[in-house]
Amino acid sequence: MARVRLGERLAQWMFLVPAMAYLLLFFGYPIVKNIVMSFRQYTPTTFYTGTAPFVGLRNYSTILSSGLLSKALLTTVLFTAGSLLGQFVLGLAFALFFQRSFPLGGVLRSLLLLPWLLPLVVSGTTWRWMLDTDSGVVNDTLRNLHILSSGVPWLTGTSQALVSVILINIWVGIPFNTTILYGGLQDIPTHLYEAAKLDGAGPVTSFRHITWPLLRPTVGVVLVLGAVYTLKVLDIILVVTGGGPADATETIATRSYELSFQQFEFGPGAAMGNVLIVISLAFAIVYLRANRRARNI
Repeated sequence: MARVRLGERLAQWMFLVPAMAYLLLFFGYPIVKNIVMSFRQYTPTTFYTGTAPFVGLRNYSTILSSGLLSKALLTTVLFTAGSLLGQFVLGLAFALFFQRSFPLGGVLRSLLLLPWLLPLVVSGTTWRWMLDTDSGVVNDTLRNLHILSSGVPWLTGTSQALVSVILINIWVGIPFNTTILYGGLQDIPTHLYEAAKLDGAGPVTSFRHITWPLLRPTVGVVLVLGAVYTLKVLDIILVVTGGGPADATETIATRSYELSFQQFEFGPGAAMGNVLIVISLAFAIVYLRANRRARNI
């Protein structure tokens, strides 16, 4: 029996070894390397000479003293909060809408997935053309409807650029929210709604006392995953605005990219990336603790 149990335990570990090796190689090593890089002075010559002097916390003090982190952090908070709010509210509305059975409902749900399936570079390029001040289809439509007399600088105005990239990110994230929330709605027993209807409960009352409480675990998953995804959004901002104008759309992710791959300041860029990792971990820890507390109730 001892040999059988040992063989079973060994077989279990053999199934886990490939996954663990993959995580260590493609996730663990880059994170450790990024942490080490943030405490050293990496330059382009380092990759040839192999020398990177240890500088301690100087890279972190550099991004703090220059004001790069504070402004990027504020933009990141606004971008994340606006994106999450829009994606969740519209995603929940679409999920409730598609919960009803109607002709071509499956076709419409499939078409709703298109923004999620398109490469972000393609989506960003398309939206940059649509929001162009002079020849964009959005401004042309508003002028033809006599709503505006001149084009709105959606991507070149410091007060409009951040709103524009938030709206684009909302458009990209709606399918994900709709799909997950729709799946959560399908797990709610229909007899609860039938019983509530017999008791005279309307749609608002049913949503408040049945849908929302039973959908809350799914909502937590959607919000946490959405926050982690939005924090690291890079493609859309780089393609649409490049972080401009005047750093109006510069987030922590884009600032880390700019420091590392445009200014070749790998140490401060790694430090900025580590700040983003810590923020993402904070969201994950909050979710795990809330989920554990909900299970214990």
